[in-house]
Amino acid sequence: MSQEVTFESLNLSEPTLHALEAMGFTAPTPIQARTIPLVADGYDIIAKAPTGTGKTCAFGIPLIECLNPDMKDLQAIVLCPTRELCEQITTDLRALIRFNPAIRIASVYGGANMQRQVEALKKHPHIVVATPGRLLDHMSRGNIWLGNLYTAVLDEADEMLKMGFIKDVRRILNATPGDTQVVMFSATLSREVMDVAWEYQHDAIEVQVAAEGDNRPHINQYIIPSSGSQRMEDMLDIIREEDYRRVMVFANMKCTVKQLTERLQKRHGSVDCLHGDMPQSLRNKVMAKFRENKLEILVATDVAARGIDVEDVEAVFNYDIPDENEYYLHRIGRTGRAKRTGSAYTFMTDSDKFRLRDILKYTRSDATTMIFDENRHLIPAADAKKDEKEE
Repeated sequence: MSQEVTFESLNLSEPTLHALEAMGFTAPTPIQARTIPLVADGYDIIAKAPTGTGKTCAFGIPLIECLNPDMKDLQAIVLCPTRELCEQITTDLRALIRFNPAIRIASVYGGANMQRQVEALKKHPHIVVATPGRLLDHMSRGNIWLGNLYTAVLDEADEMLKMGFIKDVRRILNATPGDTQVVMFSATLSREVMDVAWEYQHDAIEVQVAAEGDNRPHINQYIIPSSGSQRMEDMLDIIREEDYRRVMVFANMKCTVKQLTERLQKRHGSVDCLHGDMPQSLRNKVMAKFRENKLEILVATDVAARGIDVEDVEAVFNYDIPDENEYYLHRIGRTGRAKRTGSAYTFMTDSDKFRLRDILKYTRSDATTMIFDENRHLIPAADAKKDEKEE
């Protein structure tokens, strides 16, 4: 029988072990147990792992453990597709260096004050977390130099490259030394991901972790036949019935997010939204309210919600069927975190049946179709049919 992997058995430093204890982490997840030693040993990695499996610590811990605090040069960058994910990764990394005050971390992303970022970069951070466009902007201004970089991490690489950042990512990697360690984390191994891996990685080790067993989020998935404005009524009934206090609602279009938020605010009150047209300062305020439990319902588009990592989201509602199969996993993965059980509800019309079947097959998900009884309680549709037959 193989020996159980613990954070202590990974030979981590005392400051990092203390930080992990303060963060409430007792044992490494499978992706962390497999990846931390490989990244620490300098291997190029291409890791395929689902949302919510602890990827930030999987690359963050070895970055922190291996850097030299006495050096002023930038030693590691973490590239990610959105501002929200950039902020989330930075928050997690700073939690990991809580007892390591000599290590400096900065984040740079679009939509934020450029001068403040310049001031942060003048303090010679060891790690910079960035979106590709803003990193290139700072590079062109001479604020960031990658000439002594040890490691480049691409988080959510498939999403980042699919969003059109592939040229920016190539320009960034071309500015690093030829022996820079390249670590890629991705939910899927898309053609774009494999192209970048082939071009910039050397003898990369592929790590794949399936979402199963203790590593699989505990999410009860339900399908609700509903359409039009009835979806909001059904959603509010479910929230009241289950007494949910922290919920995320996903819609495909910014206009739907705006309209739904306005309608929900009139009915429920504690509601706000995230979408691409909002200024970054306002998005930050909304996310702060949600994290601090001052907001019960957050309505969002897929891109705006990337990187949201709030442990106690009780339920997710798919107001619209997602456009991409992978988005279904990213959406429902907002709940069921930290070994809690979550719930995901997907509203479906008759025309959505085949599309939803494909999504569930692709994501290997099981979902129970539910309907409302005469008292507006949700019951399995199969039970209702059984009762009809008995009558």
